[in-house]
Amino acid sequence: MAEIKKNLLFIINNLNCGGAEKSLVSLLQTIDYSKYAVDLFVFKHEGVFFENLPKEVVVLEEQTIVPYLYSSTKSAVLKAVKNFNFHAIYLRIVLYLLSKKYKSGVLQEQYFWNYYAKALSKLEKEYDVAIGFQEKNPIYFCIDKVSAKSKIGWIHTDLEKLQLDFDNDKYYFEKLNHMVTVSDGLTERLQSKLPDLSTKIITIENIISSKIITELSKERIDVSFDSAYFNLIYVGRIAKEKGLFMGLEALKILIEKGHKVRWYLIGDGDQKLALLNEAKNYGVSEYLFFLGLKSNPYAYISKASAFILPSFFEGKSISLEEAKLLHKPIVVTNFSSAKDQIDQGVTGLIADMNAISIAEKVEQLISNSSLQEDLINNLKNTTFGTENEVTKFYNLISNG
Repeated sequence: MAEIKKNLLFIINNLNCGGAEKSLVSLLQTIDYSKYAVDLFVFKHEGVFFENLPKEVVVLEEQTIVPYLYSSTKSAVLKAVKNFNFHAIYLRIVLYLLSKKYKSGVLQEQYFWNYYAKALSKLEKEYDVAIGFQEKNPIYFCIDKVSAKSKIGWIHTDLEKLQLDFDNDKYYFEKLNHMVTVSDGLTERLQSKLPDLSTKIITIENIISSKIITELSKERIDVSFDSAYFNLIYVGRIAKEKGLFMGLEALKILIEKGHKVRWYLIGDGDQKLALLNEAKNYGVSEYLFFLGLKSNPYAYISKASAFILPSFFEGKSISLEEAKLLHKPIVVTNFSSAKDQIDQGVTGLIADMNAISIAEKVEQLISNSSLQEDLINNLKNTTFGTENEVTKFYNLISNG
């Protein structure tokens, strides 16, 4: 008799080029589909990672209210008026008022949920396990709109650094059977913040396949890195918390000191135009290149001179782990989990949280080829790849 498959549901905002999205796709590529039937609920059906989903994954339909909430206010309202969708108009007004009251997009998302939820349909199917694979909306949806025997919330970032309203979200955290973070450091910080929920918080690291990434890194790319320059590469969202303006100032310092440096950014986000304008103000536009979203960033990382991550905070950066796996010299800022991922001077360089220090660390790499070689060799002699983390996931969903 064939084994009855366990029904799993994953919930995420979109499949754009971000850490949580990449982590989910990696997990979905690892799951044993002879034992599990997997549905995927994506709020907004967009993102380069859709093409990387295994064929066994069933993507649920996008709900009808969503297009009204993820487009410009003007176009959304015009469309809503044309379709006599007065609920959509109401929600756009609420969103507008929240944006005026709260500067933080995190708080806007938290406080908007009570209104948003009323416009979303509850899923009819009952699942064995439902997983809100991102903080905020995916976890809220998991609790309010899904029937499941067990519910899991996945945390990918430092919620305190995110300046989340914990009192608002504690209601949802209490209703989860388990909470997963992607590093021991995040688990410890979350347990200290939520001591009465500490027993339900565990660590499952992001799944990174060394074999897959190594193979993908060999593919041809549409950019020719000029060997006369020291080519820095960044992979991630173009967002304020990623410290890109600080990185841009560091680039300016390096150029003014006479170093031949170029900085390539893979990703997209709401700070792209502002970053371009700042590059013009600094007079370094010709050294800054936006490559857009790439489903395979590994081929670009492998051919660049060094990887840079000037973030203000991270959970456990997947792109950083991937750069390590590809044996790339690395410069990161000293965000809270930096020392969990980088051994200073051994597997990379950790800069202080300012442009001068970032520039100094990059300059060390430029000026010292033996340092570059030492970092590369140390990374080559370190074992990477976390495919075995899927066993922890299986144990978690088996225990209910």
